[in-house]
Amino acid sequence: MVSGGIALLFLLIAVVLIIFFTARYNVNAFIVLISISFVYGLAIGMPVTDVVGKIRDGFGGTLGYIGIVIVAGTIIGFILEKTGAALAMTQAILKLVGKKNSPLAMSIAGYVVSIPVFCDSGYVILTPLNKALAEETGRSMAVMSVALATGLYATHTLVPPTPGPIAAAGTLHADLGTVIGLGLIVAIPAMISGLIWATKFAKRYQIKAELAESYDDLVKRYGTLPGALHSFLPLLVPIVLILLSSIAAYPTKPFGAGGFAKFLAFIGDPVTALMIGVFIALTLVRKDQLRTAVDSWAGEGIKNAAIILAITGAGGSFGSILKASPMATFINTNLAGLPLGILLPFFISAALKTAQGSSTVAIITTASIMAPLLAPLGLNPALTVLAIGAGAMVVSHANDSYFWVVSRFSNMPVATSYKAYTTATLLEGVVAFVCVAILSIFIH
Repeated sequence: MVSGGIALLFLLIAVVLIIFFTARYNVNAFIVLISISFVYGLAIGMPVTDVVGKIRDGFGGTLGYIGIVIVAGTIIGFILEKTGAALAMTQAILKLVGKKNSPLAMSIAGYVVSIPVFCDSGYVILTPLNKALAEETGRSMAVMSVALATGLYATHTLVPPTPGPIAAAGTLHADLGTVIGLGLIVAIPAMISGLIWATKFAKRYQIKAELAESYDDLVKRYGTLPGALHSFLPLLVPIVLILLSSIAAYPTKPFGAGGFAKFLAFIGDPVTALMIGVFIALTLVRKDQLRTAVDSWAGEGIKNAAIILAITGAGGSFGSILKASPMATFINTNLAGLPLGILLPFFISAALKTAQGSSTVAIITTASIMAPLLAPLGLNPALTVLAIGAGAMVVSHANDSYFWVVSRFSNMPVATSYKAYTTATLLEGVVAFVCVAILSIFIH
């Protein structure tokens, strides 16, 4: 293969080409990402059979986790829209925060949901509510989607039991309670920065929520909406199950290691939990509509998920090629020797995140690099975990499956997503790191 420096140069060219073709000429992102994956792999000298293998493995590996989750979440969303449950949830949240604060409501919802749930899954779960709020309040989906996406991102990279932060805490032997406590604190200003960016900057892009029916039409047609608690259950039950599964997997084994813990691991797996959510959502359907719900509504949900699945898998293919290139080793080697203190884990994580797309991969990889450097550099393990998490927000763009989930589920054109969402993740990551740097002055 070529040297790491050349591979990094080719990566920069590849990213420019992705942005150019998807934003300037609106070429389908699936075609662009798969094509660039082939071109990049061959350009760096990867054996042709390895190129095909990495593209295949990356596509299948990505969809292996999130594919069923996306489909199940989309079906739940369709049922919540059709039954009026999303409207009932909208009204309940608006009573708490007020109609004028709907972006704040979604930021807070994202902050809470993404503590136990992958941000991709959380965005899928909360999208119906987000669209209903946008329709009810007259907000652009650019505002609502950025507010929700950054709220989810804040805790996704900073607060265990999300897999990335909890894995980093274990690798660096950081006290998990300290990581959770400080992570919750750091995630608040990060979330707020995303909210401010959404309400002050993203509002210039007017994007209408594409609901099957408008808020007023649904209210008129359904008359009495489902109860608020019943409406929330298809969302709350999967979230609680996933949270219990995460708690059961803690090193302290609070539920033991027997049958009950294994049962929690089974029902709390995102795939199992979301499928349970589908069946709970079906209890919202009137008896005379049940056949339509399991046939037409579910079918529409699956069709809506297809394009997202294709693009998400293609993003996984590109990320797989990048991970196999010498570029990552080059970045690690050249950055690891610089005397940057708490900046070092942030920079390494940010470089890996931006290069290969996955926040979780960036967090885990950076933690393994930093493990032998903590003592020589005198870094606090918990703060190092948070610095790594802050870097893993910078930046979400075309090689990140979450970028495509946010873009497609919110109906944002790719060019608008770069301007409104990608820039928000840059700001959010920097704000999170500044908070970590301030904490490092007082915590050693």
